[in-house]
Amino acid sequence: MNGHADNGDPSSRGGTPLPRVPQPREAAEDAGALPELPAEPTTPAGPPPPPPPAPSPDPAELTAYNHNTLRSLLGAWALAACSRDEAAAVEVHLGDCASCAEEALRLRDAVGLLHQEESLDLDPLLRARVLENCLGRRPARIPVPEWAAPYDAETARLDALLGDLGIPEWEVPIKLTWSRGERILTLCGVLAHLGSVDGIVATSLGLDDPLGSGAPRTMLDRTNAAVDRCRQHPKDFVRNKWRNQTRSIVRTLSFAGSSTGGLPVGFTEFEVPLRDALIDRAFECWIHAEDIANALDYPEYGPPAPRHLNRMIDLAARMLPTAIAERRRAGLAASATRLVTAGSPGRALHLHVEGPGGGRWNISLDSPGAVASEENIVAEIAVDQLDFCQLTAGHLAPERIAAGQQGDRAAIRDVLFAAANLSRL
Repeated sequence: MNGHADNGDPSSRGGTPLPRVPQPREAAEDAGALPELPAEPTTPAGPPPPPPPAPSPDPAELTAYNHNTLRSLLGAWALAACSRDEAAAVEVHLGDCASCAEEALRLRDAVGLLHQEESLDLDPLLRARVLENCLGRRPARIPVPEWAAPYDAETARLDALLGDLGIPEWEVPIKLTWSRGERILTLCGVLAHLGSVDGIVATSLGLDDPLGSGAPRTMLDRTNAAVDRCRQHPKDFVRNKWRNQTRSIVRTLSFAGSSTGGLPVGFTEFEVPLRDALIDRAFECWIHAEDIANALDYPEYGPPAPRHLNRMIDLAARMLPTAIAERRRAGLAASATRLVTAGSPGRALHLHVEGPGGGRWNISLDSPGAVASEENIVAEIAVDQLDFCQLTAGHLAPERIAAGQQGDRAAIRDVLFAAANLSRL
């Protein structure tokens, strides 16, 4: 209310009755009576009327600010701390005053430096976590075999990394290292190498060989042929060819089911069941993705999911007895030779790989066919899961690995060097 009560009758003013003003409860009780409240409206309540539009600033008011006042408001304007009328006046003034416009631009740039820049890079594991959560709620209609899940996840993670890269990054040299040497390739060359070896798995499933009919079967020859071909195509062609092949492999395995896991995959160097070949390809995809990330200073790429990492480490542990036997035949073994027939107990080394993807394995030292029994353990090794993977990838020398060692030193040396020899291009 803008008026005030006259000294006379408060219920009238100029002959017109005034409505009674309700008093606070305490004041009404002091006066000995409670005020009468207005009756509730009897008409049904409809939707509330829309709020009236905010009035536009009066141009006359905007010009009321002088130059010095508007210049003093530039800092508050840059911080978005002005009132609506002040901000409008400043913005009108900036269109007319070059010096204030230049100062406003500098202040806006300075305000931008006050805010910490946030990375726009997505977590490389985001897709895997989203898929894991979705599949946990509703299983896939055509599930991927469990032993093929690491390959599915690692190829998808590498594809997500490739999607973050610009054109100049495809020309950065990528160094691939293994126990017997190293090689420098472009990003297209790395994809060509991965796709050429994956092609051996593809042909075992009845898919087309990416190198065509009559292509070589050794990994080195296939890589050389694929790298030569990739130089003739743009990066998008090479990436899509690799990506489509990985999706075709996963899709074929999903329809074929888990029964295909024992299907032999014949490389010139060795032959393994399909389930082991897919885990091996998943491991190489992860290792080369890390090579790419390191060459490009990409944010930490991160290891595979623990259950996938466990399968990769388990495959390496199962391959160690054969690798030790190959070193022994080549005269490179340090421990004493002991002949053991297949199926008989022989000397063993206990390997403890620490970490959520690790585990414990007894490694046969005398023969791949011997039984690695607890009673014949002659040495023990404890090593971190990622260090063990870097060792088997040829990225970490056996002499430099940080590992707890106990027992026969010659047997320990044989196992560590055999693990390094598992690596290849």
